Amino acid sequence: MKSNGAAALPGASTGGRTCGAKAAPVPYSLERRRTRDVAEQAACLRGWDQIYEQLTPGPFAGSFLEIRFRGIQLFRETTSRSVHEAGLMCTGDHAFGVPVAMQGQGYYCGRPIGGDSVMAMHDGNELDLRAPEGFDIVAVSVPVGMLARHGHDVEHEQIGSALRATPVIDGPHRGVGRLRSFLLEVLDTLTRNPALLQHAAVQTCLQYALVSRMMQVAAWPTGQGRAVPSPTARHAIVARAQEYMREHVEQPLTVEDLCRVLGVSRRTLQYSFQEVLQINPVGYLRAMRLNGARRMLRCADPERATVQDIAARWGFWHLSHFASDYRRMFGERPSETLRHAAPPPAA
Repeated sequence: MKSNGAAALPGASTGGRTCGAKAAPVPYSLERRRTRDVAEQAACLRGWDQIYEQLTPGPFAGSFLEIRFRGIQLFRETTSRSVHEAGLMCTGDHAFGVPVAMQGQGYYCGRPIGGDSVMAMHDGNELDLRAPEGFDIVAVSVPVGMLARHGHDVEHEQIGSALRATPVIDGPHRGVGRLRSFLLEVLDTLTRNPALLQHAAVQTCLQYALVSRMMQVAAWPTGQGRAVPSPTARHAIVARAQEYMREHVEQPLTVEDLCRVLGVSRRTLQYSFQEVLQINPVGYLRAMRLNGARRMLRCADPERATVQDIAARWGFWHLSHFASDYRRMFGERPSETLRHAAPPPAA
């Protein structure tokens, strides 16, 4: 994975009260990456257990910028192609994500998302996001205990249950805009001058400001904002279909198979996938299998593995059709992916 920045930067003096005395280094980190594969992109978020699947064809380009201090994680992520993201966020944290740019509507936990949507993520809840093409998101993740202490000591409020129950918040336009601008301003300032984080006073001020804004967002569902309705029936159908597809991904499934298992009509299945993932069921299953084959090709031993064997393991029996679909989706031949695969670990 290509890295364009230091994974961690050393702490420095915070300017102690006693003349000539130096405070202990204050830990923090700043990381920047550019990626060309969804698996690389998914791995950028340390501590998050997630898998990305590319849904629309074309070479993938992604970027990732992250700042960490005091258990707080502030990051910005861009993905060029439509991607389905599934998994779990970092244990013990709560996060808010705000779109910066997107080409079309996204879908998170069964709810549509737009430019004024705030996505709430809590540990223990599954991540289920269909990001449209050109998706750019800025997010902040904070330890749940830090939020609870701030709510109790400063706001005299409890926020836990409300946040868990509201995965998407359509906040007031100005409020979402101010939150987005603030997070981007913090990232931009610290990226240009990361040495600021050497000072404990800076970290303290930033911690207070970030947590305070998260508390404000938590108040939107019952105050200024509007909680998005519960997941649609179509989302439930898609979720059941995805689970069945993953369990039988190497089998030549058909739309008829899915309709029979789920007890729905072809039209209902088609409309459900178009609403939630903006792709038809056959196209989604093909994308799942192509992404699975790509992950296997990227970590295979080029001296022992063959494209044909890996394609067959994912249910592709026609090698030329597989190669054509693969190149259309990822912008390179499967043989090229295998040739540049990561070398196997030494015995």
